[in-house]
Amino acid sequence: MIQVKKEGILLKKTTLGFENEGVLNPAVIREGNCIHLFYRAVSKGNYSSIGHCKLKGPFTIEERSDLPVLHPQFDYESHGMEDPRITKIDDLFYLSYTAYDGVNALGALATSKDLLQWDKLGLIVPQVSYDEFSRLSECRCAIHTKYFRYNEQGRGLQKTGKKILIWDKDVMFFPRKINGKLYFLHRIKPDIQIVAVNNLQELNTAFWENYFLNFLDYIVLAPKYDHEVSYIGGGCPPIETEHGWLLIYHAVHDTIDGYVYSACAALLDLENPQKEIARLPYPLFKPEHDWELKGDVNNVCFPTGTALFDDTLFIYYGAADEQIAYASVSISALLKELMLYTKKEEKSSCCEPN
Repeated sequence: MIQVKKEGILLKKTTLGFENEGVLNPAVIREGNCIHLFYRAVSKGNYSSIGHCKLKGPFTIEERSDLPVLHPQFDYESHGMEDPRITKIDDLFYLSYTAYDGVNALGALATSKDLLQWDKLGLIVPQVSYDEFSRLSECRCAIHTKYFRYNEQGRGLQKTGKKILIWDKDVMFFPRKINGKLYFLHRIKPDIQIVAVNNLQELNTAFWENYFLNFLDYIVLAPKYDHEVSYIGGGCPPIETEHGWLLIYHAVHDTIDGYVYSACAALLDLENPQKEIARLPYPLFKPEHDWELKGDVNNVCFPTGTALFDDTLFIYYGAADEQIAYASVSISALLKELMLYTKKEEKSSCCEPN
C-alpha cells in the first residue's frame, strides 16, 4: 500500500464573522513558490463565502484575508458559495464552486486573470428536475437505481417558491484543452461524469438534453470498492502525468457510524479522459485523527486541491467539515502503485438496472 503522511491542520476557523463556524474544502493553485488557497468559509446559519490564504511553500502561512474574496451576490448562490476548485487554463483561472440557494446546489463558475478580480459566469450545469433527468436519461435504457435513491426525493415539490432541481456538484476543469476542447468533471450522485465542449456557450438547454439522452456514455467513474460503495465525487482537479490524468477524488461508505468520506486515487487516459486506466482498490487516506473523526460532520476527509513540489504531492482537504488539513505523498510512488491496478477491458452493457 502507498504511504501517505498526514501533515496536520493548516487552517482553523477564526472569530471573524464570515468564518466563525468553519473553514474547509479549499481550492488550491500554485504560482511560483506560493500557493493560493480559496477556501469555503462558513458563518452562522451555514452561509458560505470564499476566503483566501496565501502560503509560502506548501504550508507556511504568509497572508490571510480578513474578508471574503468572493461572496453571494445572486439568487442562485444566495445561501452560499461552497467547495471551490481552481484550475488555470492558458492565462485564465477557472474557479468552480457549488452555488446554494437554500434549496438547490449547482455548479457555478467564476474566472480571473490575476486572482484578484473575478467575473462570475453563473451556473454551468443543467437545471432540470428529477423527472426531466429521468425521462431523458432512461430513453435508451435504465440507469442505476442509485440515481433514483439519491436524486428523486422531493421531486415535484415547491419550497419557498423555488423549483427543486437535481443537484449537480463537484465541478472541476482539466488544466488544458484536450483535442481543442474544454473538459470538466461534475457529479450527479452516485457517479462522476465528464463534459467536453468547444466553449462554455455550448452549455445550453439543447446540449444538456442531448447529454442526458446519452448519459451512460459520460460516466467516468462509478463506485466499485467497499470504501466507495455509497457514492463517489470529484476531489482535486486532474493532474497531468506521463501515465495519465491523476485524479484524487472522494468516496463515501455508509457505516453504522454514518457516512465515512475518504480520499481516493485513479488515472484517466490523457487524450481520452472518459477512459479509466487505473484505480486504487483501497482509500489513499481516510479519517483516523481527532480532527477528521469529530467536527461539524464526523468522519470526513474531503480532498479539493493539490500542489506539487519536486516529487512530493501535497493534498489539501476538509477535515470533518470544520478545518483544513493537508497530507503528502510521493507522486512517483503513487503512480507506480496505481499502475499495479490497471483496469482490464470489460464488456460494456447499455443497461444498469441494479
